[in-house]
Amino acid sequence: MATKPTLDDLDRKILAILRLDGRRSFADVARDLDISIATVKRRVDRLEADGVVQGYAAVLDTAKLGLGFEAIVEVYCAEKTTPRDVLATISGLEEVISAVTVSGEPDAVLRVQVTDVPHLERVIEDLRRRPSIVRTRTMLVLSVLADRPVALRT
Repeated sequence: MATKPTLDDLDRKILAILRLDGRRSFADVARDLDISIATVKRRVDRLEADGVVQGYAAVLDTAKLGLGFEAIVEVYCAEKTTPRDVLATISGLEEVISAVTVSGEPDAVLRVQVTDVPHLERVIEDLRRRPSIVRTRTMLVLSVLADRPVALRT
């Protein structure tokens, strides 16, 4: 079993800054926290090595990319389907931007981004043709009220 890294208040403050803007320079972070650049670098390097920081990403305006429609798709699977099976089933679908297994009636819930409703229909048809998926239920997202990165208590 993997051990949980120990984070102190300074680690949490550094992570809080980077989660909002992963492009912030170590110098900016150091200045904001009144610590040395070397301290920031050493801690970020450790957080990356420990797997706490797994990468950095750009936040995109999906509407400007032509992906103006988002849907939530509940997936109901055949008996004995494992989470690994679900992952394999959706691995080729670039429209799936998030997938989680859940308790309750559906086995998994997907966030799907598409260009328009016909594109969504093609994605749903593709999902339903997969042997491990018994049925789906789709909800079109009308507006996103909150979509936050992981929150840290500082």
